[in-house]
Amino acid sequence: MLKKQLFIGGEWIEGSNFKELTSPYSGETIAVIPFASEEDVDKAIKAAVGVKKTLKKMPAFQRAEILENVVKLIEENREACARIIAEEAAKPIQTARGEVARTIMTYKFASEEARRLPNEMINMDAAPGGEGRVAYAVREPAGVVAAITPFNFPMNLVAHKLGPAFAAGNPVILKPASQTPLSSYFVAELFDKAGLPKGALNVLTGRGSVVGEALVTDPRINVVTFTGSPEVGIEIKRKAGLKKVTLELGSNSAVIIDQGVSLDDIVDRLVLGAFAYQGQVCISLQRIFVHESRKKELVEKMTAKVQELVLGHPLDETTDLSALISPLDRKRVMEWIKEAVGSGATVAVGGKSKDNMVEPTILVDVDPSANVSCKEVFGPVVMVNSFSNWQQAIEMVNDSEFGLQAGVYTKDISKAFMASEELEVGGVMINDIPTFRVDHMPYGGVKNSGSGREGIKYAIEEMTEMKLVSFKK
Repeated sequence: MLKKQLFIGGEWIEGSNFKELTSPYSGETIAVIPFASEEDVDKAIKAAVGVKKTLKKMPAFQRAEILENVVKLIEENREACARIIAEEAAKPIQTARGEVARTIMTYKFASEEARRLPNEMINMDAAPGGEGRVAYAVREPAGVVAAITPFNFPMNLVAHKLGPAFAAGNPVILKPASQTPLSSYFVAELFDKAGLPKGALNVLTGRGSVVGEALVTDPRINVVTFTGSPEVGIEIKRKAGLKKVTLELGSNSAVIIDQGVSLDDIVDRLVLGAFAYQGQVCISLQRIFVHESRKKELVEKMTAKVQELVLGHPLDETTDLSALISPLDRKRVMEWIKEAVGSGATVAVGGKSKDNMVEPTILVDVDPSANVSCKEVFGPVVMVNSFSNWQQAIEMVNDSEFGLQAGVYTKDISKAFMASEELEVGGVMINDIPTFRVDHMPYGGVKNSGSGREGIKYAIEEMTEMKLVSFKK
């Protein structure tokens, strides 16, 4: 049986406590994972602090080359990476391969950004008293980064933490999700081979109450970047003090569909956005608001497409959806479906579960106060409600504690601009689903969806400090 070790200071360290890692699909044990203690966290922080000056003084081209080396190593191990993701996260293998491709692109962007950190000249004589001075502002690494990542994209969301951190010259302590640590340990091996200085990357698995708590509260940590639930994110923000904090939290992303839109052209995108990786995506399409004249047609077309989806083993090439990440999540999703039906919703398709899998489910006419409407399902469930006018649709989308991304389908450019201005979200996708993301764009939300932005260039800004240098002639 595969038994993993902690990665601290460039060395593999035996843990004192271990826990079996089981497959979300079969329940079989796939590895034994170490649980870090507070002493292990302290060792990792000391290792990261010890390499801060080395990384800060490392030329940009060398940091870029290390990231380029990682790109090559992942490319050489594409299938191995995909299988790790599929096994530990129950992500269908085709979807896992897509994540690996995105991970490669994320590190490519990071290597490019390492070579063009944004420094600028300041025209000091623009103000009285500034004559005879030359000044410039530089971006310097903020220091030790604590990266806490979720299970749903165990390689690419890790890349969104490690890539910008190393591009900027920061060491990292990575705490991956308890269900998906194997991806992070594999990536640590690749960075070690790529020439990253020892101590620049440390990987600690274990309980959030031990590892996460220690990282967030320790004064030697300079930056905390977290992707996960709003409840945990709010606690991190409260405990982090003056540390720089980036939070990418939850959502119940919505799309508005105008009456003049061709449903045949968008139905495949809607089904993909709602059910890719069992809906366990931060920007998964959860709420659909369609003009009342098109609701019946849309539900019929989506239902027909959903009935073609295949549930099964994540390593089966034909599988579209597999198991949810845990039995507790399956139970919660089924309870929320039942609650929605109890408050008047209709199940157009799905609504049942088998083993740890939930059928892709479309709910129609959902009460806005139901959990599947106002909370984050993080499961294969989408609701379809109707609107009569455009302003009403925008208000329906905004009636949420979340605001990550939203989609808008319309042929009316004035409606598109109106939506772009009035939707309370971090990103508006015109004529696409809210689930769209490429890895260099600014990505993040408002309200309970978080603060700060990812996307390599923008994450680097979150992980650096600006220093002004002024010369008097």
